[in-house]
Amino acid sequence: MNMAGFTVLYLGPRSGTCLDRANALRRIGCNVEHLDLRSLLPRQRWVDRWAWHVGGHWFSPLIVKGLARWLGHKRFHLCHVDGGEWVTPAVLRVLRGHTELVVNYNIDDPTGPRDGARFTAYRQSAALYDLLAVVREDNVAELNALGANNIVRVYRSADEVTHAPRPLTTSLQLAWMSEVLFLGSWFPERGPFLRDLIRLGVPLTIRGPNWHKAPEWPELKSHWAGGAIGGSEYALAIQCARVNLGLISHENRDLHTTRSLEIPSLGGLLCAERTHEHLAMYEEGVEALFWSGAEECATTCLHALADESRRARIAQAGRERFLRDDHRNEAVMRSLLEAVEERVE
Repeated sequence: MNMAGFTVLYLGPRSGTCLDRANALRRIGCNVEHLDLRSLLPRQRWVDRWAWHVGGHWFSPLIVKGLARWLGHKRFHLCHVDGGEWVTPAVLRVLRGHTELVVNYNIDDPTGPRDGARFTAYRQSAALYDLLAVVREDNVAELNALGANNIVRVYRSADEVTHAPRPLTTSLQLAWMSEVLFLGSWFPERGPFLRDLIRLGVPLTIRGPNWHKAPEWPELKSHWAGGAIGGSEYALAIQCARVNLGLISHENRDLHTTRSLEIPSLGGLLCAERTHEHLAMYEEGVEALFWSGAEECATTCLHALADESRRARIAQAGRERFLRDDHRNEAVMRSLLEAVEERVE
């Protein structure tokens, strides 16, 4: 598919991995206009709280009105919806007047139990997209039951630019150095797990938001190094950790996460929960380290810390496997464009 001159309307937040994917489309030759539908709504915080807990579909009339005004007479070859919690059938009808194709890519669990109300609009609209891309096998059957038969399952990806290794100076290494790092948000199941690692003697550093909510906070507090970070700070934290933990969310039905790709992309050693998807992505003990439960995780981390040459060798092999399998944004974005082209021919 020739991307030169291919125009894309990209709907999603102008931050994080969503922005990375929009930029990946630009790098492969597409002309991209990026709109965050949230910007069409009042800025008050209650809007976000309502959308998260009750569903963004309640704001459909405001989105329809604001989107129609923003689009004017613009035309695009394709609209790429990242997430889709605001996109109801009424919003899709507006989009169809300005684009030939509409695809959706969702790295969350839009048909699962954790964020159910948040993705009501997504489920209402699922059968109306030209292509749906999901990262869980569970989603495929559940979307079929909603009338969608235009589904591809993909792995998550890391970004060629955002998750490229940074040059490291001695001062940067000293500033960001850690032994065993977990970089991510607090979830209820993560507090007891990280507390157990600490009790088992793991020299743990925690970075990420909302950890003060953990009932285990009194034991975790001295290991917490700060809240959410992004960009080069995120990259440096992973690069300068000797071991990087990859925790999945069982409530979100994860079998791998974006960290599963971002850590090896940055040259870090991935030490993650043993799942069949992780085992398919990396050879255990050669390209990554895996565990089941806190005791095995602690033992695995301590052994890795005690053997620096083995640790470095596995990290390097993991990065080479990641590059060989090409779990990168440009490859994924190109594959989705090719998939939708095939399905509409």
